[in-house]
Order: sequence, then structure tokens, then C-alpha cells
Amino acid sequence: MAVSGDGASGTGNPAPSLVVMAAGIGSRYGGLKQVDPVGPSGEIILDYSVYDAIRAGFGKVVFVIRREIESDFRETVGRNVEPHIDTSYTFQELDALPEGFTTPPDRKKPWGTAHAVLCARDEVPGAFAAVNADDFYGPGTFAAVGRHLTLGADAVAGAEGGADTVAEYSMAGYRLENTLSEHGHVSRGVCELTPDGFLTGIVERETIRLFPDGVKFEGREGVWTPIAADSTVSMNVWGFDSGFFAHLEAGFRRFLADSVNTPGAECYLPAVVNALIDEGRARVRVLPTNERWFGITYREDMPTARTAIRQRIESGVYPERLWG
Repeated sequence: MAVSGDGASGTGNPAPSLVVMAAGIGSRYGGLKQVDPVGPSGEIILDYSVYDAIRAGFGKVVFVIRREIESDFRETVGRNVEPHIDTSYTFQELDALPEGFTTPPDRKKPWGTAHAVLCARDEVPGAFAAVNADDFYGPGTFAAVGRHLTLGADAVAGAEGGADTVAEYSMAGYRLENTLSEHGHVSRGVCELTPDGFLTGIVERETIRLFPDGVKFEGREGVWTPIAADSTVSMNVWGFDSGFFAHLEAGFRRFLADSVNTPGAECYLPAVVNALIDEGRARVRVLPTNERWFGITYREDMPTARTAIRQRIESGVYPERLWG
């Protein structure tokens, strides 16, 4: 069965790309082949993300992976998606640094999500969305971000336009209650918004959980503080124009100048975006979604994920066999 897109045609703009940060996929399982399927025909969460992106009109997918998992990744994921969408692979490696920087000999940890997206630069021809590989986002999320990328925005062009231009990016905004686990606490970036729906900042709450009397986060001195269940949170679904890469490299260079010799330091994508907002170089439109996010934060989350996929199959959102 062919998968067709319906969200990026007729505008005169090229179809956006999907950048999938997949360098860490399979790490907690000891290998990609050991990743437990959530679909009835062996599909993993990533399959559903690519499927939803294709239906939303994305024209290319770029997988950012580790070189040592390339063979397994192509076998497990690539062979399914390659017949349906233009597919590229790029590698997040420790020595893939801008000119002028070298990797410390004792560095073992990856450089973070900002570096992962930067590694895809040469494979992305235009506007793109960036997502994690092991999170289920839902078709409505990809449709909203794809529509924003394809139709354009109210903003002036991105970095190529000059020092005084303001780029408009996008981010999917989830309801907090739609991102919780029944099996333990989670960390979430709680968004602060302007009245007209633009991001002004993200407050990290590292310990949020659902109690019988509502959602709470652990604050100072272990005190559990109520938080609104409909708070907007970021699950790292971002939409950017191609000019973002210039900003991203500049932000990553600043990070390296300060932290290249700090073991374990990482450069995160939201930190780069927040800096651009603070500098007045960009604004981020938050695209509300009522989709229910899920991932495998805890091993006990797997039955819930499989049930969620089964329900979506029975309601006609997905076919029994995703790739036919």
C-alpha cells in the first residue's frame, strides 16, 4: 500500500523535510533489533512518526544516527520507509565539530540535540521539522507543523535576510495532561506564551506526576505544588526554515567556546531557540495540539503504548499493516 501525503501541495513551496534525531534509539535496550514493537506487524514508534509525516505532506526524511547502528537501522527502519519517501542518513559523531574546535580525548557523551540537528544540515534542502525518534506525537501534530512550514508565516525571512530580520519558527504545544505516565514522574518543559500564542520561555519541571487530586510538580524542599493539567508543554517538535542552520551553528560555537572541555556538557536545541527569542532574532509560534503523546519512559509503559496503537487502528487512524 502506498502512503500519500496531503498537506504540502498547491502552495508553490517545496515540501518540508523531517529531521529525526535517532542517534540514541535502541540504547536503553542494548541494540536496535531489541527495540520492542508497538504495532501488530512489528512497527516501532518511529514508523508511525514517518507515516504521519508522509500523510502531512513532508517530502523527505533525514535520520540522524550513530555510524555503528547504520546497518541495523537501515534493516529495521530504512527498508520500510525508503519505498515511500526520499530518505537520507547522516551521522552524529563526536568529531563533527565546526572549524576551529577539536574533540577532547576523554569525551564520550554526544554533544546534544542542537548538534544532532546541525549534523543534518547538508541533507536538508529547505524548511524542516525536528523530532525525537522514540516519541509518539500523533498525526495532528505533524499536520499542524507541516502546514505552518508549507504555507509560510507572517515573519520576515530567516537568517539569510540580514542581521535585522526576525524569523518565525514553530513548536507543537501539548496539553500537560496528555503527556503524563501512569507509572512514575516525568520531566517537562512548561511553556510561557504571549496572548497571541508566541513562546516567551520554557520552564523546566523535572518531577511531574499525576496524583488522585490532580497534577503536581516537586518544588523546593520536596513540596508538591499543583500545576494546571492544561498547561502547554514542549515535547521537542520544532519547525524551522533553512536559515535556522546559520543560527544553530553560531549557538553551537558559543556553547563550545564555553564548554568544550566540560565533561558531559550538552547543547540543547531549546537553549539555542530561547537565546534567539531573547535576542529578538526569532519568534516561535506555538501550534496547539490535542494529540496524546506517549513514549516508553518506563518498561510498564509498553502495554499502554500498544493499546493506544490498537485503538487507533480500530478507529481507522492507521491500517493494520502500516507499510502494506
